[in-house]
Amino acid sequence: MNSTLTSDVIGRRVEVNGEHATVRFSGIVPPVAGGSFIRPNKVNFGVDFLTAIKNRYVLEDEPKEEETEQIVIIGNKPVETIGFDSVIKQQSQLSKLQDVSLRNCAVNGAGDKGGIAKTCPNIRSIDLSKNLLSSWEEVIDIANQLKHLEVLNLSENKLTFPSSSPSPTGTFSMLKVLVLNRTEITWAEVLCCASGWPVLEKLYLESNNIVISERPTDVLQTVKLLDLSSNQLIDENQLFLIAYLPRLEQLILSDIGISSIHFPDAGIGCKTSMFPSLQYLVLNDNQIAQWSFMNELDKLQSLHALSCTRNPLTEGSKDAQTTRQFIIARIGQLRTLNKCAIEPEERRGAELDYRKAFGNEWKKAGGHQDPEKNRPNKEFLEAHPRYQALCLKYGAPEDGELKTQQPFLLRNQLLTLKIKYPNQLDQKVTEKQLPESMTVQKVKGLLSRLLKVPVSELLLSYESPKMPGKEIELENDLQSLQFYSVENGDCLLVRW
Repeated sequence: MNSTLTSDVIGRRVEVNGEHATVRFSGIVPPVAGGSFIRPNKVNFGVDFLTAIKNRYVLEDEPKEEETEQIVIIGNKPVETIGFDSVIKQQSQLSKLQDVSLRNCAVNGAGDKGGIAKTCPNIRSIDLSKNLLSSWEEVIDIANQLKHLEVLNLSENKLTFPSSSPSPTGTFSMLKVLVLNRTEITWAEVLCCASGWPVLEKLYLESNNIVISERPTDVLQTVKLLDLSSNQLIDENQLFLIAYLPRLEQLILSDIGISSIHFPDAGIGCKTSMFPSLQYLVLNDNQIAQWSFMNELDKLQSLHALSCTRNPLTEGSKDAQTTRQFIIARIGQLRTLNKCAIEPEERRGAELDYRKAFGNEWKKAGGHQDPEKNRPNKEFLEAHPRYQALCLKYGAPEDGELKTQQPFLLRNQLLTLKIKYPNQLDQKVTEKQLPESMTVQKVKGLLSRLLKVPVSELLLSYESPKMPGKEIELENDLQSLQFYSVENGDCLLVRW
């Protein structure tokens, strides 16, 4: 590039010493002490799309006839090959390229008109992140020549977007995945351009300082995944503007600073009409500190998976397992929590422990084992919307279960027990530590795995040094060791 530039460079993206910038001035300047101007010959203005393709995907050297093993460049990596004739034929035919990565290749535009369509028309997926594209029009010039384009990543390009004229019809007619992270796009610009994305399924908008200013109307109706992570200006009221996207199944809201949510159209025990198709919600790295947030998520009619790591609610407690149990118990339809599947046995144990943990609070609020007298007050029902349903499912908690309840210390008290097998003389007496809150059913499950004996065949009882000669049967699988007054030093008797 000559030292003298024309005015059309204004607004172009450039690279200087590995950093990207935008040209704001071009011209002659007088000598200035401390000036931050850069000479044109030190600026990289980039290359067009086809040049970048050829630099990355065309073979570096012609092979010598006598060689049977050669080095080719695929991506940026040297690869040894045997049978070189077939490789050169395949790799040199750019028309066969389908998945292309040109990340950080200084791409600045489409290049000669029609050149892309002629050279590599079958591209379906392009990574154009961190390049020198400066406008949405330049993106359109590229995409117009790729009629099969399904995946497009434009992250880390500082783009200017149209605010009134939508994308030409047909340009993105096949596009299913669009990544616009860190492009400085606004919500209004998203909606303006979205009319040109008729079959889009996944839209990534991370780190754009987005404010959701209006409800999508006749656009984004096909979107199944929406990523709004690290847009810290978004609040719960803005989320309501996207609550009726009919096909939205996955919503990623990590690091947006949200601390509360409330669905005003749904009362206690009811489901909201908002987010009707939402199955997977990601809320990592936020400010969620209240259990009421989890209660509200139970109102989402299709929610099956939740990720909510690194929140005050999940990080503040020393007992991560109890926190997990309480989330499971509060959201009845959840099948996966923090990428770990919730097995039926885990859900049963979580709901029973939750029911027991807040049993005293339930009684004080007006709860009763007699259904006709069971009338907990409004405050309790708002704090524990699923509690009544759990009482119907498992029965109301009995007084014996609640006598020494410590809600957030369910698993802190470990009992050291001897385990004997009266009918199996070849089995040695062992010693194990078990939580006093562990149910008989869970003890049987543990022993079943150790002994390779079906749970249904196991019979448990225990003996205590305090009651010599007396054997107490553990007959109710739903009750805990604590319920049966099992203490340190007691002996568990196992028969089958």
